[in-house]
Amino acid sequence: MKTESGPKNFPVVCVGGSAGGLDAYERLLRHLPPDMGVAIVIVNHLRAVATQLHQILPRCTPMPVELITDRLIIRPNSVFIIPGQRDLHVSNGKFRLQPISKPRGWSNVITVFLRSLTGHWDGKLIAVIVSGYDGDGAAALCDIRESGGIIIAQKPETAAHPDMPESAIASGCVDFVLSPENIARKIVEISVGNVGMPNRFRSRT
Repeated sequence: MKTESGPKNFPVVCVGGSAGGLDAYERLLRHLPPDMGVAIVIVNHLRAVATQLHQILPRCTPMPVELITDRLIIRPNSVFIIPGQRDLHVSNGKFRLQPISKPRGWSNVITVFLRSLTGHWDGKLIAVIVSGYDGDGAAALCDIRESGGIIIAQKPETAAHPDMPESAIASGCVDFVLSPENIARKIVEISVGNVGMPNRFRSRT
């Protein structure tokens, strides 16, 4: 049962992608356990068509996969999918949807969501950038890092379209560059403690 009083300090993993992202999402989800206490938010930027990820991805994970609606409570051990043509924000433990702020050109929905997380989420933040065109998300990665979050980019040679991972790496704020399968393993390590984390995090509580 969804309640207003649930905890709001568990880890949130934002997985941002675009063209070619489906392959990365599937490979990542297949290697994530369903009970690690983390919310997975897939922010796939689509300019014109409705997403079908909430119908496709349940075959890859036992976690519930849900299309985000306005004021939906964020909860762990779940996968959430951004709807098309919306900006995604966080407020008081809930998702908030707004009309997309950049309706033309390359979308920046990943950047918008990551910046909202840095200001409105108390738990660990993990930003993952996978296959896609352009560089959505890269502009917010240093903000995530400065707030104590961790940034992972898909290894470009494993991405169908490496523009987004390469833009993330070029930001200078990426902690790990990994294949989707190893991204999943790193998320598990981070979610259960400081194992495998950069030195700058080891002294954090």
